[in-house]
Amino acid sequence: MNGIDWPNLSFGYMKTDYNVRSYYKDGKWSTPTETTSENIDIHMAATCLHYGQEAFEGLKAFKGKDGKIRIFRMRDNALRMQASCRGIMMAELPVEVFEETVTKAVKLNERFVPPYESGASLYIRPLLIGTSAQVGVKPANEYLFLVFVTPVGPYFKEGFKPTPVAILRGFDRAAPLGTGTIKIGGNYAASLTAGHIAHEKGYSAVLYLDAKEKKYLDECGPANFFGIKNNTYITPLSSSILPSITNNSLMQLAEDMGIKVERRQVAEDELATFEEAGQVGTAAVISPILRVDDIDENKSYIISKDGNAGPISTKLYNKLRGIQLGDEPDTHNWVTILE
Repeated sequence: MNGIDWPNLSFGYMKTDYNVRSYYKDGKWSTPTETTSENIDIHMAATCLHYGQEAFEGLKAFKGKDGKIRIFRMRDNALRMQASCRGIMMAELPVEVFEETVTKAVKLNERFVPPYESGASLYIRPLLIGTSAQVGVKPANEYLFLVFVTPVGPYFKEGFKPTPVAILRGFDRAAPLGTGTIKIGGNYAASLTAGHIAHEKGYSAVLYLDAKEKKYLDECGPANFFGIKNNTYITPLSSSILPSITNNSLMQLAEDMGIKVERRQVAEDELATFEEAGQVGTAAVISPILRVDDIDENKSYIISKDGNAGPISTKLYNKLRGIQLGDEPDTHNWVTILE
């Protein structure tokens, strides 16, 4: 089918048949329409290019053993994009437009949804940008919302296997009370240099400390952080962390399993007490952490003693994947099944 080697897909872009677009003009959103073009015709003075009026989301669709396509937590992504709109003063995208556009994009590209048990999924990228010409620093009055999809393999090439992460004290991802809690490109641009340095040194990601005191854990470059100890799922509370839909899902599943959940400040020194830890996000679900090296302080915190993912991380990972694939009951109504 399509000549695609599904089990060996990387996490990258592959051309699919259509993307779907809606335009905001004169105070209203247009009906989502499909196009085969991969290009955007944009004014050179558009606010997205000069003042960062750009927000995006990431979610996935999966094919179950019953052949049905399931989109995971689409409404939550729509609501988070609305929060991003409010955060940088873009026209707020209605949930209904988000869901209609995403659904249409998946259906039009159904032949690119990887088969059940291939280990791959269909990554869905909604993008919202300010398009009207502006030289003064103020919001646009016209916007483009588009959704493209692409089949992907694991975000981390190691898959569900512990990898080392690094603390680099010379970098911050986002400031307290800044834009860290909304999903915009500027936060990711701020992480590129540190991420490159970490990758060059053999680490899968950077674990950022809080920008104010450099004392508490914040989040990893592309993902939230969690630690496990004493049958408790612990994830940092901070005014600069993006609310991860995957992390939110795992906290709910942990509670369902009788695991205590704590969302609070986590001092760096507490890393020494964790039995398990991981990075969590749409792309990887859970990427277990092998160890954390604070390079500037010459400290190392060993998380996985045997080099394998811990039992609670494994159980949570399998449970969430089971819900996404339709193998586990969807008791929280997270999945949209396409008809």
